[in-house]
Amino acid sequence: MTENETLYTLALSRISKLGSTNQRMLLEEAGSATRVYEYHKNIRELIPQATDKLVHALNDLEQGLQRAEEELNYICEKQIRCICLNDPDYPLRLKECPDAPIVLFYKGNADLNSRHILNIVGTRHCTEYGKDLCQRFITDLAEICPDALIVSGLAYGIDIQAHTKALEKGLKTIGVLAHGLDQIYPRMHRHTAEAMIQQGGLLTEFMSKTNADKVNFVRRNRIVAGIADATVVVESAEKGGALITAELAEGYSRDIFAFPGRITDPYSQGCNELIRKNRATLLQNAADFAELMGWQNHKKVKQTNTIQLQLFPELNPEEQLIIDCLIQTDCKPINQICIETNIPISRVSSILFSLEMKGIVKMLQGGNYRICSS
Repeated sequence: MTENETLYTLALSRISKLGSTNQRMLLEEAGSATRVYEYHKNIRELIPQATDKLVHALNDLEQGLQRAEEELNYICEKQIRCICLNDPDYPLRLKECPDAPIVLFYKGNADLNSRHILNIVGTRHCTEYGKDLCQRFITDLAEICPDALIVSGLAYGIDIQAHTKALEKGLKTIGVLAHGLDQIYPRMHRHTAEAMIQQGGLLTEFMSKTNADKVNFVRRNRIVAGIADATVVVESAEKGGALITAELAEGYSRDIFAFPGRITDPYSQGCNELIRKNRATLLQNAADFAELMGWQNHKKVKQTNTIQLQLFPELNPEEQLIIDCLIQTDCKPINQICIETNIPISRVSSILFSLEMKGIVKMLQGGNYRICSS
């Protein structure tokens, strides 16, 4: 990414009249933010079908450019990474989501394309029952899948329980913020946030000087949902941010899990309802979760000797690339296959279906795939 491309992407992200989905569509249609800027006064020369709304919205690009220059200076000074949609380091799982932000600001050391990523969400008013569930789940998960990356929102309740326990157990953890990286909200979580930068990170789509307004928390939730393979709801009332995150995850075709609670407990009603409506898998412990997701800490399965390439002489190059990817481990989720093969998810889905029909691969629970036993 050139500095100009980053600058123009930042400016484009400031056009609130477009929204994330239209910002992304414009970026993809034009091919780059630089091209958008070059043609922003005559956008129909580049995109003949541009609507009047788009033409009018691009009048704000110059104003956004000034703010973008300020932000670029700030993030350079504070050593914050600016990850644009076309950047190879952009989280690939999130990139699959149509409303993914075109810019992310990140400070930390965790790989945003780690092999195993889950988010843990729940009520801000968690009970002792919820705290215990969250802590036991992360403690056991650290043993079963020590490379798991825990994502949450750094909020009160379940969020902060997930972050602090992950830090304690040596797991990397990322907090997705509803404001810029020039502040921490809630302030009392600053110490935890600082520790997370050294063992995970802080991530946001918002520039500095952006306050933690209510609407930003809803926008934040789509990143929490989209960046992970699965959503785990620990405790939730009948309504709340955790259920919004679960709904977003469902829309992104991600796995959703929920811990059940007593029917009389107000902060178990949301989880119980998700389970009752078959929108979430009932979760009892980390072992169940790891089994369903195929995240057990297996040693690499030495299938190379038993599954020779000559057994599949009719595979095309893309099919062979996926087989080579699956040979290395017992099983893998489709998102990880996309990351390792650099093949778009729509194409990977089609290839995996074809390989299933040929009896070469098998789909397991949790959207994982493995090579069929020979």
